[in-house]
This record gives sequence, structure tokens and C-alpha cells, in this order.
Amino acid sequence: METHSSGFIIGVDIGGTKVAAGLVAPSGEIRHQTRVPMASNDGPAAGLASVTQAIDQVLSKAKSEDGALRGIGICAPGPLDPNTGVILNPPNVPCWRNFPLKDEVAQKYKVPVRVGNDANAAALAEALWGAGRGFRNVFYVTFGTGIGTGLIFDGHIYHGRTGAAPEGGHVSVDFRGPTCGCGKPGCFEMFASGPAIARRAQEKLNASGAQDSVLQRLSNGHAVTTEMVANAYAQGDAIAIETLKETVSLVSLWMGSMIDLLEPDVIILGGGVAAMIKPFLGEIHDRLPACCMNQRCQEIPLVMACYGADAGIAGGAALAVEDFTPKLT
Repeated sequence: METHSSGFIIGVDIGGTKVAAGLVAPSGEIRHQTRVPMASNDGPAAGLASVTQAIDQVLSKAKSEDGALRGIGICAPGPLDPNTGVILNPPNVPCWRNFPLKDEVAQKYKVPVRVGNDANAAALAEALWGAGRGFRNVFYVTFGTGIGTGLIFDGHIYHGRTGAAPEGGHVSVDFRGPTCGCGKPGCFEMFASGPAIARRAQEKLNASGAQDSVLQRLSNGHAVTTEMVANAYAQGDAIAIETLKETVSLVSLWMGSMIDLLEPDVIILGGGVAAMIKPFLGEIHDRLPACCMNQRCQEIPLVMACYGADAGIAGGAALAVEDFTPKLT
């Protein structure tokens, strides 16, 4: 995928408590960035003011050699309409209901503006500038508080008919499983997200009654966290090892299903919990033939994302350049 080589883009990452924005070069390098508080509960104008404050701070750092501002891309909480840039009813940003974020920002800055969700945008950034560069079809999964997925087909985001695709984290892996926040039973997110891993470790710890467990010492009577599980695993704790081995089995089975459905050219793993899964990528790769109908599943690389905590900024910038990136043929 090729992008224009002059000017710069601003990528914006909106969360429930903060807005991060960065000046991004055509190469995907984030040259300047800033963070400001997000006024999530103070009405639509205040929420918009948080966004423009972050953009203005980044613009003030632009230098003559950076060229002109060519566009703004925004990763915003969903649900949203990526075609119109309207924020529908995000639970984490209650100030916006059917809010035309794209039009409001475009009117102020007089440049093209794109709005999209974080997983799709991060997938596009990895395809343009990161671990997916050079691959035609990219499947991206982010492991964190939830599990999000993004699809790049022929160099562009696949949104589905209405813009709601893809929701790979909400594919059910157990119809008898716990009810997900989305209302479905047994979603993959309920087993392999950060909170799910912590919950399963807590259940195992409670059932074992082990007083000499590293995990027991780390939690010290408090709820087990994902970070505690990772720390305990590094110290050889049996419960943490069992929990992560179980997670590897779940991830392998789910990933095999994704390969059978999509057969992408590369699978990229991002998000804060992906670091816990990274040591097991070889094992997941070895398990794939037993989890796939596709006999060539092991030819698909499993790689870590390049953009870590800056995935939202890079993703926003990638959204901005998608409009003037030619479709692959």
C-alpha cells in the first residue's frame, strides 16, 4: 500500500477519560503527540471541545518542514457509522448521542475527516506502516479489556453492509457459556479478554485453597488482576500456568475458526494482553492444524503489532489516508 509523501495527518484517539492526538508523517512515524482529558459527561459541545483542544495542541507543534495538514482521522468509541462519521450511542462517552463528529471537525479545520472504530483503524495502520505491510489481506485482533478485530481486504477496511463488521470477539465459542455484555452466550471475549483471564485464575485460586500460591500472595485477599496472572506465571505459579495454557487452547481454537472463515495473509496480535500471549505464539502455531480444516493454515504468519499504546493515534491517521489510497487490483 502506498501513501502520499507530502504533508502530515493528525490521528486522534478518543477514550472515555482522555483524548490523545498525534502528528503523523506519511511514513507512519508519530512525530508529536499530546493527551488531554475527555469531557465525557458534560454535553456534546464540551466533548467536541476536548477533541479540538487536542488537535490544536498538535497543530501548534507542526513545523514548516512537516508540510500542510492533509486530513484528520479519529478513532472513536462505538457504536458509530463509519460512512457518515456519526457517533451513535457509546456507553463510555455518554455526551454524544447521534453526534455528527466528522462534520463538526471537518467544518472547523477545512480538511477531509474520517471516523472509525479502534480495531479497524489499528488494523489499517498495521497494514499501511506496521506488521501487515506488504500483505494484501490482514486480520488484526486486539486483546485487552475486550477483544476487537479488524479486517483489511485488498488494502481497505472491510466494514460489512452497515458498518458493524467485524466483531470477532463476539463469536460464541460455548453456547452454554457465560452471558456476554452484548447479550450473547459464550462469546470468545468472555474467555480470553484480560478480565476473563483474571476471572478464570480467581476461580481456580478459590477452588484450590492453595495458601502457598504466588497468585495468592500477589492478590493478598484482593481480586486477581490480569497483571497478577502475568507476574505469577513469570514466577512459575501453577495456577497462572494452568490459566494461560487454557487460554492458549481457547485462542488456538478460535483462531483456527477465523482462518477457516477468512484465510487472511497474516494475523496480527495487538492490545495490552497480547504481551501475555506472545510467548505462546509458537505453541498456537503448532496447534492450528488440529483446529483448522485448512491444511495450509501454518503458512499464515502470526505476528505482534508494531504500534502499542499508540495504536489509536496511528489508526486514526490511517483512516485519514484511506480516502486517498488507491484500491489494490
